[in-house]
Amino acid sequence: MPTYDFVCNACESRFDVFMTFSEYGNKPVHCTRCGSDNVRRRMTKVRIAKSEESRLESMANGFPGLDGLDEDPKALGQMMRKLGSETGEDLPPEFDEVVDRLEAGQSPEEIESALPDLGADGSPDD
Repeated sequence: MPTYDFVCNACESRFDVFMTFSEYGNKPVHCTRCGSDNVRRRMTKVRIAKSEESRLESMANGFPGLDGLDEDPKALGQMMRKLGSETGEDLPPEFDEVVDRLEAGQSPEEIESALPDLGADGSPDD
């Protein structure tokens, strides 16, 4: 059954609704947070299904060598951005911030000192 993404115009909450193709457009949709029927469909990213082999091949073509990436933050940032887009997954905003900083020339050490809580998941092992 397809999942449809909606946004409530009343409380601005985002939510998903599972319904069949025949139900879509015929079945009323209500916000799961406030119950309002003043909702709109949210268009999400289009994902193209690729085989694992195809994704790896695409990544390999974009980065012929990994040597020297530790000394070139811009190249490291570009590689991370490409890898992130190739996964087809929604990545956390922190990922974009780190990649933006790398592409601006900031070293991983500078980023780590500027963002000390980066990667912390709240577990006692951190």
